[in-house]
Amino acid sequence: MDNYYCVIMAGGVGSRFWPMSRTVFPKQFIDVLGMGRTLIQMTFDRVCKVLPAKNIFIVTNDSYKNLVLKQLPEVDPSRVLCEPSRRNTAPCIAYANYKIKEENENAVVVVAPSDHVIINEDEFVRDMKTALNAAENNNWLITLGILPSRPDTGYGYIQFEDKMVYPEDNRLKKVKTFTEKPSLEIAKSFIASGDFLWNSGMFVWSLKSIMAAFDNFLSDVDLLFQKGIGKYNTDAEEKFIKETYAVCKNISIDYGVMERAKNVYVLSVDFGWSDLGTWGSLYANREKDENQNAIVGDNVMVYDTKNCIVNISDKKLVVLQGLDDYIVVDEEGALLICRKQDEQQIRQIVNDVKVEKGEKYI
Repeated sequence: MDNYYCVIMAGGVGSRFWPMSRTVFPKQFIDVLGMGRTLIQMTFDRVCKVLPAKNIFIVTNDSYKNLVLKQLPEVDPSRVLCEPSRRNTAPCIAYANYKIKEENENAVVVVAPSDHVIINEDEFVRDMKTALNAAENNNWLITLGILPSRPDTGYGYIQFEDKMVYPEDNRLKKVKTFTEKPSLEIAKSFIASGDFLWNSGMFVWSLKSIMAAFDNFLSDVDLLFQKGIGKYNTDAEEKFIKETYAVCKNISIDYGVMERAKNVYVLSVDFGWSDLGTWGSLYANREKDENQNAIVGDNVMVYDTKNCIVNISDKKLVVLQGLDDYIVVDEEGALLICRKQDEQQIRQIVNDVKVEKGEKYI
């Protein structure tokens, strides 16, 4: 267990959850399900069931360091890696690689987003132990693939080869292809074929395997962080990271490594996962009333209203009449009323608000 580490990625803005999620307080720091724990707290709690808490690193934006430490007081500040700017997932992982290498070259690493929901945590623990064991004993880059329940166009898909490669668990397969957010017709054909999974964005690999992959496929990114050897865990680290991120390219680990490497494997899992990427996914995970409304707010009154997701401060009385299939969110001086079917436009709405009304609403 001492060789097992985790990198929790917690630097995102969560713009699709505007106006509940804001730049200064994004969704990973919010108790979006009303369960008494924020998403990052739930992620940390879950990972602690798999590996030692002292082996968990959290990569976040500079501006969120205090939020992380406030919500996770058990985390040592040295375990919070602060990015001065957002450069997607590959630089984030490269930074963590070198920090972990400083103390354990034999590490086996879980990489997990901070804002996902997993319902069956016992199943999650079992699956993670399977993936960690496989990664520890093989030169494999493992991703967790979710058994799809519908032809969703908002997810990436992973196609696997249907032959046994890991006798200990036949759900672990070699990856054949990655496809990012297909059309509805293509998504339907993926589901019908039976050899596609949703891409969860969770990874497991040995430190040696992922660093070799960076050397092969993202050597320019790797070399930037390699120059920090001797500076990590010293007073020189902060200045070095600021200089490095200023010149580092913006690239995802999926595009930079996983879609190019030949030693990529996927473990098929079914532990009640949602990436909570949209209001629609949050609606699916919230409790609903007899009219299928998912309501947060003690002072919301509804008449002839159904299939809506409503998020209102307890301080405000809100009366809704005659709505069907809408998103209604009131937060910090901003009110959003949007049809659920049009929620993909929220990102563009946020951009428009930023341009026309300024940063204070974002």
